[in-house]
Amino acid sequence: MTSSPAANETPVDGLRCLHTRPSSGDLTFVFVNALTGSTDQWEAVIAPALRDQGYGTLSYNFRGQVETEYGAEDALDDAQIVRDLHRVVSERVTGRCVLVGLSIGGLFAARAMKAGLACEGIVLINTLRKPGLALDWTNEAVFRASKLGGSQLVMDLFLPMLLGPEKLSEMRAACLGDSAYTPLDATSGIYRLIKRSRDVDWEFAWSNIECPVLVVTGLRDRVFLDRNAVEEIKAEIADVEEIVLADAGHLIPIEQPEILAGALQSFAERLSSQPHPAVETDAS
Repeated sequence: MTSSPAANETPVDGLRCLHTRPSSGDLTFVFVNALTGSTDQWEAVIAPALRDQGYGTLSYNFRGQVETEYGAEDALDDAQIVRDLHRVVSERVTGRCVLVGLSIGGLFAARAMKAGLACEGIVLINTLRKPGLALDWTNEAVFRASKLGGSQLVMDLFLPMLLGPEKLSEMRAACLGDSAYTPLDATSGIYRLIKRSRDVDWEFAWSNIECPVLVVTGLRDRVFLDRNAVEEIKAEIADVEEIVLADAGHLIPIEQPEILAGALQSFAERLSSQPHPAVETDAS
């Protein structure tokens, strides 16, 4: 196997964007971050593995995440994130694409599709959840912890419930240290993203997704995973399959990247063998 070509970094309207065109065929995987994620989680293993197989890849950071441009006038809310996703794909991807969203990134991908972004398929990694008191409580708790002690306090509090044992053991040295907690800067992009995330509406008509959907679930996620909610939402989607990872938690791209890369390749092969027309829906 030849080594994967490096992704070309070209900003799109102030957004950090790493893009490589397909070397075989015309399918590009577009990765949509979690709220506190970055291109690093995709580019370490997953994107290079897919490029090795000839697929195109596109990873980018939300406005407000690292190495992006934003100002006081930018809302940094879900509507702006969806618009930016549409802009990035429209300006960079010329062929077919598969949207791959982690956590809330999957919701943003689904909303972009509903607003008119054509895609061959969607991959939802630990995305499926229903609105309610528990979700609202968790989102508020993450914001409050960030406000008090920054990302270090959030990790110390939540990682044991978010990660599988292998990755948790690996990250133990970086957590629970002697350093004092530092509140997030209230003017920073990540603070504003987390603050606005409390207002995201998780009500979504999943039945409107007509393209094939791959759901990837980590059973070690003890914060967001509700199996009943996942099963109920899956039942609303016309063409859906699920991969369940028993030893992974919420952050599968960094916990089991090789397995995820293989699952994405298999999904792409399925799309090629049983082609579905890319679905375009209006914003209404």
